[in-house]
Amino acid sequence: MSGLRVNSRSRVQARGCSGAGLASEPRLATMQPAALRPAQHDRYSRQIRFEPFGPEGQERLLAATAVVVGCGALGTVQASLLARAGVGTLRLIDRDYVEESNLQRQLLYTEGDARSGLPKAEAARRHLAEANSGVQIEAFVADLNPRDLDELLGGADVILDGTDNFETRFLINDLAVRDGVPWIYGAAVGSYGIAIPILPGDSACFRCIYPEAPSGVQPTCETAGVLGPVTSLIGSIQAMESLKILAGLRDRVRKKIFTADLWSGPVRESSIPARDADCPTCGRREFVFLEGQRRAPVSLCGRNAVQIHERKRPVNLAQLAAQLNGLVSVRANEFALRFDDGEFDVTVFQDGRAIIKGTTDPGVARSVYSRYIGN
Repeated sequence: MSGLRVNSRSRVQARGCSGAGLASEPRLATMQPAALRPAQHDRYSRQIRFEPFGPEGQERLLAATAVVVGCGALGTVQASLLARAGVGTLRLIDRDYVEESNLQRQLLYTEGDARSGLPKAEAARRHLAEANSGVQIEAFVADLNPRDLDELLGGADVILDGTDNFETRFLINDLAVRDGVPWIYGAAVGSYGIAIPILPGDSACFRCIYPEAPSGVQPTCETAGVLGPVTSLIGSIQAMESLKILAGLRDRVRKKIFTADLWSGPVRESSIPARDADCPTCGRREFVFLEGQRRAPVSLCGRNAVQIHERKRPVNLAQLAAQLNGLVSVRANEFALRFDDGEFDVTVFQDGRAIIKGTTDPGVARSVYSRYIGN
């Protein structure tokens, strides 16, 4: 695979992409729980004393595998809570490196990590190993893609979303529906956040709720900012629902859409829409993202650039120019908008296509696109 795997200890097994037309069955923990040792009972005593969780929940948690996709503001909260709670195996996946601007909200990292330019997955692994040496932590410096998906997500009992783009979420959703793996969607920008549990076989899937990615220019952490309390809240809710699943208490998961604006309110829960019988993913079981049918970013030969294709997503260039005002120097006309942030030269076209110069890595290019144009 293309990503760097930091920890060689793994129970991951690759599985094929077959299964169209088969119904998803709810997934149970993959390992047989073992009785708690006295030291474990003492370490986790406070959550064991919570009656709905109890020693049985802790035993199941110690035997379970959780995967955190994206080790940013949401993912660092998720990973920290799950590692400290005692999940048996914690797999961390992220393509990016620690920067100083991350430290305001990405709670696992330090100034030393930023100075060293450590990969986020590896920096998180090191800090979490110091917090709980009893957890098997696997770090992958990788971009999630259909080719490596089974290796990276295989064997998961739950998947937590800490990503920054809808393409990756649709890919996670394809695998989750195909294999019956629950996952927890989350996102935050400004002071607003949202979390939704996706339980294949029991609830609407992600594409029932979001058939397509939002169109037009979207606010991002780069353009609209983001406050640490809202990312901590959303990451905590995702971790809480995951703990229920990993402890064998899937029936206690709140099948609600949780939203919160911590600056001006309100905090709400609303019902998840009913499953769409004609949903391409959970209804017709067409896994177009898993099978790589959606057009991927393409490295432009000899140009140190990547072209991003965003089909059916026109961009209002005047709105984008206003959003970027004060962040970067913008040049625009009726056909395209161009800016340079000091590291990358970006040209955005009206149809949503963009050329990111300064890299040949599609993962980096997607990250730049998400940072300035939106998910």
